[in-house]
Amino acid sequence: MIGHLQMGSTNAERSARFREMFRKGEIAFGGYRKGRIYGTLRCASGKRMLPVNRVFFASEAEALAQGYRPCGHCLPHKYKQWKHSLT
Repeated sequence: MIGHLQMGSTNAERSARFREMFRKGEIAFGGYRKGRIYGTLRCASGKRMLPVNRVFFASEAEALAQGYRPCGHCLPHKYKQWKHSLT
């Protein structure tokens, strides 16, 4: 897990580092630190969060291991599975 603000001190640095890591496959999912939610990088909900609350994961397994749950908007099937596993 890597925090968005750890990628650089300016927006330009963070943006360049994000693109580099995405191309290399080091980032595949984004997460919301406060809500412990992860989802796809294209999720509209995820794009609205503040950079201070944004984290990135290399895989779903990493996100789950860190205690994050699937997003109900961009991963509805996985969210339903997760929700069902709580009962």
